[in-house]
Amino acid sequence: MVGGDLINRCKWAEAHILLQQYHDIEWGIPCYDDNKLFECLTLEGAQAGLSWLTVLKKKEHYQNAFCKFNIQKVAAFTEEDFQSLLANSHLIQHKLKLKSVSHNANCILVIQEEFGSFSNYLWSFVHHKPIINLWVNQEDVPASTELSQTLSKSLKSYGFKFVGPTICYSFMQAIGMVNDHTIDCFKTN
Repeated sequence: MVGGDLINRCKWAEAHILLQQYHDIEWGIPCYDDNKLFECLTLEGAQAGLSWLTVLKKKEHYQNAFCKFNIQKVAAFTEEDFQSLLANSHLIQHKLKLKSVSHNANCILVIQEEFGSFSNYLWSFVHHKPIINLWVNQEDVPASTELSQTLSKSLKSYGFKFVGPTICYSFMQAIGMVNDHTIDCFKTN
Protein backbone atom coordinates (compact mmCIF):
# COMPACT_ATOMS: atom_id res chain seq x y z
CA MET A 1 0.00 0.00 0.00
CA VAL A 2 1.34 3.37 -1.05
CA GLY A 3 0.85 6.49 1.02
CA GLY A 4 -0.49 4.64 4.05
CA ASP A 5 -3.98 4.02 2.65
CA LEU A 6 -5.73 0.80 3.57
CA ILE A 7 -6.93 -0.18 0.10
CA ASN A 8 -5.98 -3.62 -1.21
CA ARG A 9 -4.63 -3.40 -4.74
CA CYS A 10 -2.99 -5.74 -7.18
CA LYS A 11 0.54 -6.28 -5.85
CA TRP A 12 2.25 -4.76 -8.90
CA ALA A 13 0.59 -1.40 -8.14
CA GLU A 14 1.87 -1.05 -4.59
CA ALA A 15 5.47 -0.02 -5.30
CA HIS A 16 4.92 3.61 -6.40
CA ILE A 17 2.24 6.30 -6.29
CA LEU A 18 2.15 6.54 -10.11
CA LEU A 19 1.49 2.80 -10.35
CA GLN A 20 -1.21 3.12 -7.71
CA GLN A 21 -2.94 5.97 -9.54
CA TYR A 22 -2.73 4.20 -12.90
CA HIS A 23 -4.13 1.02 -11.36
CA ASP A 24 -6.98 2.81 -9.61
CA ILE A 25 -8.02 5.15 -12.43
CA GLU A 26 -7.17 3.51 -15.77
CA TRP A 27 -5.95 -0.07 -15.76
CA GLY A 28 -8.57 -2.64 -16.64
CA ILE A 29 -11.36 -0.13 -17.28
CA PRO A 30 -12.95 -0.77 -20.69
CA CYS A 31 -11.83 1.86 -23.20
CA TYR A 32 -13.57 2.49 -26.52
CA ASP A 33 -12.01 5.78 -27.63
CA ASP A 34 -9.75 5.28 -30.66
CA ASN A 35 -7.23 7.97 -29.67
CA LYS A 36 -6.95 6.60 -26.13
CA LEU A 37 -6.58 3.07 -27.52
CA PHE A 38 -3.79 4.36 -29.77
CA GLU A 39 -2.13 5.94 -26.75
CA CYS A 40 -2.32 2.72 -24.76
CA LEU A 41 -0.92 0.64 -27.61
CA THR A 42 1.91 3.13 -28.09
CA LEU A 43 2.84 3.18 -24.41
CA GLU A 44 2.74 -0.61 -24.18
CA GLY A 45 5.10 -0.80 -27.15
CA ALA A 46 7.39 1.82 -25.58
CA GLN A 47 7.50 -0.25 -22.41
CA ALA A 48 8.96 -3.35 -24.11
CA GLY A 49 12.12 -4.25 -22.19
CA LEU A 50 11.55 -1.54 -19.57
CA SER A 51 9.50 -1.12 -16.42
CA TRP A 52 5.96 0.21 -16.61
CA LEU A 53 6.92 2.85 -14.06
CA THR A 54 9.51 4.22 -16.51
CA VAL A 55 6.75 4.69 -19.08
CA LEU A 56 4.30 6.23 -16.62
CA LYS A 57 6.91 8.83 -15.66
CA LYS A 58 7.13 9.81 -19.34
CA LYS A 59 3.44 9.52 -20.20
CA GLU A 60 2.69 13.25 -20.22
CA HIS A 61 5.71 13.87 -22.46
CA TYR A 62 4.44 11.23 -24.87
CA GLN A 63 1.01 12.87 -24.91
CA ASN A 64 2.60 16.22 -25.75
CA ALA A 65 5.01 14.83 -28.36
CA PHE A 66 2.28 12.84 -30.12
CA CYS A 67 -0.46 15.51 -30.25
CA LYS A 68 -2.50 13.92 -27.44
CA PHE A 69 -2.45 10.78 -29.62
CA ASN A 70 -4.62 12.28 -32.32
CA ILE A 71 -4.41 9.49 -34.88
CA GLN A 72 -4.85 11.74 -37.93
CA LYS A 73 -2.14 14.17 -36.82
CA VAL A 74 0.37 11.46 -35.86
CA ALA A 75 -0.26 9.58 -39.12
CA ALA A 76 0.84 12.74 -40.95
CA PHE A 77 4.17 13.05 -39.10
CA THR A 78 7.10 13.86 -41.37
CA GLU A 79 10.77 13.02 -41.18
CA GLU A 80 11.28 16.40 -39.55
CA ASP A 81 8.75 15.44 -36.85
CA PHE A 82 10.61 12.17 -36.34
CA GLN A 83 13.91 14.02 -35.89
CA SER A 84 12.24 16.21 -33.25
CA LEU A 85 11.13 13.06 -31.42
CA LEU A 86 14.68 11.74 -31.47
CA ALA A 87 15.89 15.01 -29.99
CA ASN A 88 13.28 14.92 -27.20
CA SER A 89 15.11 13.69 -24.11
CA HIS A 90 11.80 13.17 -22.29
CA LEU A 91 10.93 10.23 -24.55
CA ILE A 92 12.39 6.74 -24.55
CA GLN A 93 15.15 7.10 -27.09
CA HIS A 94 14.61 4.03 -29.22
CA LYS A 95 14.50 4.89 -32.92
CA LEU A 96 12.36 1.95 -33.99
CA LYS A 97 9.83 2.44 -31.19
CA LEU A 98 9.52 6.15 -31.96
CA LYS A 99 9.26 5.55 -35.71
CA SER A 100 6.59 2.90 -35.14
CA VAL A 101 4.13 5.37 -33.60
CA SER A 102 3.38 7.25 -36.83
CA HIS A 103 3.51 4.00 -38.76
CA ASN A 104 0.96 2.41 -36.41
CA ALA A 105 -1.28 5.50 -36.65
CA ASN A 106 -1.45 4.90 -40.39
CA CYS A 107 -2.32 1.25 -39.78
CA ILE A 108 -5.15 2.39 -37.49
CA LEU A 109 -6.51 4.58 -40.29
CA VAL A 110 -6.79 1.48 -42.48
CA ILE A 111 -8.60 -0.41 -39.72
CA GLN A 112 -10.95 2.53 -39.09
CA GLU A 113 -11.86 2.52 -42.76
CA GLU A 114 -12.55 -1.21 -42.70
CA PHE A 115 -14.24 -1.59 -39.28
CA GLY A 116 -15.66 1.87 -38.62
CA SER A 117 -13.33 2.35 -35.65
CA PHE A 118 -10.21 0.89 -34.08
CA SER A 119 -12.37 0.13 -31.05
CA ASN A 120 -14.80 -2.03 -33.08
CA TYR A 121 -11.90 -4.00 -34.47
CA LEU A 122 -10.21 -4.57 -31.10
CA TRP A 123 -13.32 -5.38 -29.10
CA SER A 124 -14.48 -7.89 -31.74
CA PHE A 125 -11.74 -10.20 -30.44
CA VAL A 126 -13.69 -10.57 -27.17
CA HIS A 127 -17.18 -10.30 -28.70
CA HIS A 128 -17.41 -6.75 -27.32
CA LYS A 129 -17.44 -7.97 -23.72
CA PRO A 130 -14.49 -7.93 -21.26
CA ILE A 131 -13.01 -11.22 -20.16
CA ILE A 132 -13.11 -11.30 -16.37
CA ASN A 133 -10.42 -13.42 -14.78
CA LEU A 134 -10.33 -14.15 -11.08
CA TRP A 135 -6.66 -14.68 -10.32
CA VAL A 136 -5.70 -15.50 -6.75
CA ASN A 137 -2.08 -14.34 -7.04
CA GLN A 138 -0.26 -11.97 -9.35
CA GLU A 139 2.02 -14.85 -10.27
CA ASP A 140 -1.00 -16.64 -11.80
CA VAL A 141 -1.55 -13.92 -14.40
CA PRO A 142 -0.11 -15.00 -17.76
CA ALA A 143 2.27 -12.88 -19.81
CA SER A 144 0.44 -13.83 -23.00
CA THR A 145 -2.46 -16.02 -24.07
CA GLU A 146 -3.82 -17.64 -27.20
CA LEU A 147 -6.05 -14.60 -27.62
CA SER A 148 -3.13 -12.16 -27.36
CA GLN A 149 -1.28 -14.26 -29.93
CA THR A 150 -4.31 -14.03 -32.23
CA LEU A 151 -4.56 -10.26 -31.75
CA SER A 152 -0.82 -9.88 -32.33
CA LYS A 153 -1.01 -11.88 -35.56
CA SER A 154 -3.95 -9.81 -36.78
CA LEU A 155 -2.31 -6.47 -35.94
CA LYS A 156 0.87 -7.58 -37.69
CA SER A 157 -1.18 -8.51 -40.77
CA TYR A 158 -2.17 -4.83 -40.93
CA GLY A 159 1.50 -3.84 -40.64
CA PHE A 160 1.67 -2.80 -36.97
CA LYS A 161 5.04 -2.75 -35.21
CA PHE A 162 5.77 -3.58 -31.54
CA VAL A 163 2.68 -5.71 -31.12
CA GLY A 164 4.02 -9.09 -30.01
CA PRO A 165 1.79 -11.40 -27.92
CA THR A 166 3.14 -10.13 -24.58
CA ILE A 167 2.68 -6.47 -25.55
CA CYS A 168 -0.81 -7.32 -26.83
CA TYR A 169 -1.75 -9.02 -23.57
CA SER A 170 -0.56 -6.03 -21.53
CA PHE A 171 -2.52 -3.81 -23.91
CA MET A 172 -5.65 -5.94 -23.51
CA GLN A 173 -5.31 -5.65 -19.73
CA ALA A 174 -4.74 -1.90 -19.89
CA ILE A 175 -7.85 -1.21 -22.01
CA GLY A 176 -10.11 -3.56 -20.07
CA MET A 177 -10.55 -6.23 -22.74
CA VAL A 178 -9.17 -8.52 -20.05
CA ASN A 179 -9.76 -7.79 -16.38
CA ASP A 180 -6.84 -9.28 -14.46
CA HIS A 181 -7.28 -7.65 -11.07
CA THR A 182 -6.50 -10.27 -8.42
CA ILE A 183 -9.37 -11.37 -6.19
CA ASP A 184 -8.01 -9.49 -3.16
CA CYS A 185 -7.97 -6.19 -5.10
CA PHE A 186 -10.67 -3.61 -4.41
CA LYS A 187 -11.25 -3.32 -8.19
CA THR A 188 -12.72 -6.85 -8.34
CA ASN A 189 -15.62 -5.88 -6.10
